[in-house]
Amino acid sequence: MFTKFCAAVSKLSLFLAVVGLIAVILCVQWQVIGRYVLNDTPTWAENLALLLVLFVTAFGLAVGVRDAGHIGLESLVVLLPEVWQHRIELLIHALVGLFGVLMVQGGWLWANAKWSEKKPMLPVPDGIDYVPVIIAGALIVLFSVEHIVALLRGEEVEASWN
Repeated sequence: MFTKFCAAVSKLSLFLAVVGLIAVILCVQWQVIGRYVLNDTPTWAENLALLLVLFVTAFGLAVGVRDAGHIGLESLVVLLPEVWQHRIELLIHALVGLFGVLMVQGGWLWANAKWSEKKPMLPVPDGIDYVPVIIAGALIVLFSVEHIVALLRGEEVEASWN
């Protein structure tokens, strides 16, 4: 049941990343049309596109962690005995989860510190730039726990797009 929940969250994250990427493309296109066709550059378009890139990256990063698409040194691990391979994989997922916890903690501190300030071109708090760090960190922790549970059960986590 936990794996099904994580798979659904991962698919939702992937969907939101794609929607965000489409929104980035539309913002940039509107900025180009405004600048060169209408001769009136929309000041909000670039800032919104930059904010959306943060969210797209956060969701994509989390899905990459779940699908084990992050950087790894598997060529060295496969040289170890099988018992040590299993232990190293558990350690790697625990360290990735710890990194996610630190992302949540740091993102929360920065978001709180900057929340009272306003973005110059958008009607949103400046601290919103750190919300994607919090979201990505929480999802990384969730997906790292899923990998650890799967390893302890002798199972594999299936990729989101399957």
